[in-house]
Amino acid sequence: MHYHRKPRWIIPEREVTPESVFLNRRAILAGMAGIGLSSALPRLASAASGFSPEPQMNPAFADAGRPVTDEAINTTYNNFYEFSMSKSVYREVDALETDPWTVKIDGMVDTPMEIGMEDLLKRMPLEERIVRHRCVEAWSMVVPWIGFPLSELVGMAGPGSDAKYVRMETFKNPEIAPGQRQTWYPWPYVEGLTIEEAMNPLAFMVVGAYGKDLPKTMGAPLRLHLPWKFGFKSVKSVVRISFTDEQPQSFWQDLQSSEYGFWANVNPEVPHPRWSQAQERVLGTGDQVPTQLFNGYGEEVAGLYANMDQSARTLWY
Repeated sequence: MHYHRKPRWIIPEREVTPESVFLNRRAILAGMAGIGLSSALPRLASAASGFSPEPQMNPAFADAGRPVTDEAINTTYNNFYEFSMSKSVYREVDALETDPWTVKIDGMVDTPMEIGMEDLLKRMPLEERIVRHRCVEAWSMVVPWIGFPLSELVGMAGPGSDAKYVRMETFKNPEIAPGQRQTWYPWPYVEGLTIEEAMNPLAFMVVGAYGKDLPKTMGAPLRLHLPWKFGFKSVKSVVRISFTDEQPQSFWQDLQSSEYGFWANVNPEVPHPRWSQAQERVLGTGDQVPTQLFNGYGEEVAGLYANMDQSARTLWY
């Protein structure tokens, strides 16, 4: 399923300054897609990737309203607590074996299964999209992801009508992941969302970035990305996806429920108990810019929360 309605937050391509020849190709393709000329250009995914056929840019997500963050920053500045609390976690992740990789799909579904990544990718419609990422720590970046809509996986699993939530779980292997030897953490990392959130076209299962297979430091081989939510909701290295009628208790809720709620939608008006969310630091530029409600994706997701109780709205952090 592809999502082609152009959101209101997209700005004209001429206002975005590309950072490299690689990004220039994306800008050109995005500009030509609307006039039907994209097929005249080479595909964006690099020859180094294992994707076949190579994913094409989804024109609805060809421009995030900001320049794409340099690849060297995105692959060396991130959180992956299974391995380290340092932002330089890329130095620690080589021990993670991502091939082969199996994902278990279970719970309240018509088709429970264990499926290898190769077979999963054969069943999913891969695409490329450029979207914003906002961390609860008040920094942000823009990433060119490769993956597939989470709704496609939901459709494959066939959840029953009583299934209200999707629970995702990362691997657990303390022998290769030093962070998982810290017993005060509630391993494995668990995150969750509602079925309605999972079916939203923005919800994306990621398998690649920058035209390549997803780096281990970014959550290879399979991670979630929810661009309207804070980044800790985007669980990495997923091994299990369960459908349930009970709201999942997530990793950070277990650690500190007063600071990290289930909803965790980006809301500049609700500060984290220890810092403001009104501004964010754009990695690669040093700019401090105002944070937008739902990270600028309100048109696409606000309807999900229209009937939410006001007390729940105050927990959007």
